[in-house]
Amino acid sequence: MAVQEAHLTAVAAQVGKPLSAARAAQELGLKRSEFDLAVLLGHIRATVDGDGSHRRVAREELDRLQAADRKQETLSERVRTVGTTEGAQLMDISPVRFGKLARAGYITPVKFYLNRYRAVVWLYLAEELAELATRQPGLLTGRSPQKMRAVLDAGEDRRARNWRSRRLALLTRQTEDPWEQAAITSSVLDPVQLAEVVDDPYERAYLNKLRPALVGRHGESPPTREAMDRLLLADDPDEILWQRVSLALLLDEAREHRTAPRPETSRSLPLPLPETPRGLRAWLRRRKAPGDPGPS
Repeated sequence: MAVQEAHLTAVAAQVGKPLSAARAAQELGLKRSEFDLAVLLGHIRATVDGDGSHRRVAREELDRLQAADRKQETLSERVRTVGTTEGAQLMDISPVRFGKLARAGYITPVKFYLNRYRAVVWLYLAEELAELATRQPGLLTGRSPQKMRAVLDAGEDRRARNWRSRRLALLTRQTEDPWEQAAITSSVLDPVQLAEVVDDPYERAYLNKLRPALVGRHGESPPTREAMDRLLLADDPDEILWQRVSLALLLDEAREHRTAPRPETSRSLPLPLPETPRGLRAWLRRRKAPGDPGPS
């Protein structure tokens, strides 16, 4: 009897224990990449271990998601991604038209990968494409809007820029720590741009320590790594300015929260950046809502 009671106690403890990401993905019928995307998009509420190494999902959250699936709110459909060909079919337009919409910024990629020729393959949320087709049918047929033609005639391609903005917004939502938020924004600025905004070397070192990887990096060849790096850094003057100002604002908040670590022998505070006008600060906050691709 004592052995049976001990077994039941162990089972009860296991039932209440948060699940690992791998186990949660398995029980939800998701690939690990789909699970990670669902967490990033806010569809799955997950916690992170104290050392930040592993994600965990509470059993209650898993029960909620499984109950939603029984109501035909399939999670796998919400995170289904498609490329240009399948996306065009979904919207009932030609791949050429789809490409124009993407380059002009009407649809924003959620992921990308490099194929064996190191060409970028952008992926989009199928759910968002269907919503756009329903919401703006005028974009799908006939003459392109003037704004869209102007972007394309100028040779612009906003896919990488919009992906970066979206990625930063999604990652920023994952933390409330102002230094971590600043580190996320700093990740799209090259070292020269970063040094111009953050002149204190200890602050730069702290940001670099906290900076997350925008994408997974596994076993890349040097040419692939170089091609990938070009996609991760802001390259348009307007985008660079936007991210620099955003970083300056976030640094203001981070410094008020706590100072960056520095050697015990030097506790002097860094000189503050010029105070940003409150009107501009409020405007930037509104513009930086999740999903906002930044300045147009």
